[in-house]
Amino acid sequence: MDMQVKKLWSVYWSGKTMISKIKEIYEYREMIASMIRRDLRGRYKASVLGFLWTFLNPLFQLFIYTMVFSVIMRANIEDFYIYLFIGLVPWNFFSASLAGGASCVVAQENLIKKIYFPRLVLPITYVTSALVNMLLTFIIIFVVLIFSGHGINVLALCFLPIVFFIEYVLALGICMLTSALTVYFRDLEYILNILAMAWMYLSPIMYTTEMVPENLRSIFKLNPLTAIIEAYHEILYYKMIPQISTLGSAIIWGIVFLIVGVFTFEKLQKNFVEEL
Repeated sequence: MDMQVKKLWSVYWSGKTMISKIKEIYEYREMIASMIRRDLRGRYKASVLGFLWTFLNPLFQLFIYTMVFSVIMRANIEDFYIYLFIGLVPWNFFSASLAGGASCVVAQENLIKKIYFPRLVLPITYVTSALVNMLLTFIIIFVVLIFSGHGINVLALCFLPIVFFIEYVLALGICMLTSALTVYFRDLEYILNILAMAWMYLSPIMYTTEMVPENLRSIFKLNPLTAIIEAYHEILYYKMIPQISTLGSAIIWGIVFLIVGVFTFEKLQKNFVEEL
């Protein structure tokens, strides 16, 4: 009986702590907004073309990958450049959150040592800034879909914000996890850059799931990004409402990584000042 009471009290206290943490982060919403604006303004500040690189970067990537996979290696996918672009833009957001986000705490060493603020603000700011960048790039995707004649299914498009949110939750959880670990293990940032390269080719960005050998598909589905990229393709390329199984799998992965990320970050942040 005592054990049950202790478990119930532990659950209650954890829930209460989480609510107070969310309230605290909400109180710092102006700081988050200010840091996001500063990041977006400063990203291409010294360059000649400035904010245009937000659109030019994915377009150059699209051109290179299209040349390689549709001309040289001949990927048998109709309107391959559209299929590729739809997967490439969300990948760039995820990749930035994975590899670049790992250093978001270390990069703010001086700020952390000078003033108090919820440390979770840092990964939230970084991932949200990357999300805004992705949403701006999606303007190009919609332009391509309309003017190429591929078209858009308006009903299916209603599910796109859900997929945006699921990917954001997944990316945020991973960023919290990697940014906290990088404080203690600085080499992780470089390891993640290599991992990101491999992860890209293990995700259905340049090929369809049907191209994966049937005996390997169950393993392939363990990639949390597979369901998310498939959902983007279903909505924008195939112009259909995403399957419940696809969305369900993506939601589960997102929640799992967010819980792991928050738990790890909260445990490790206690010694950030000493380690930085």
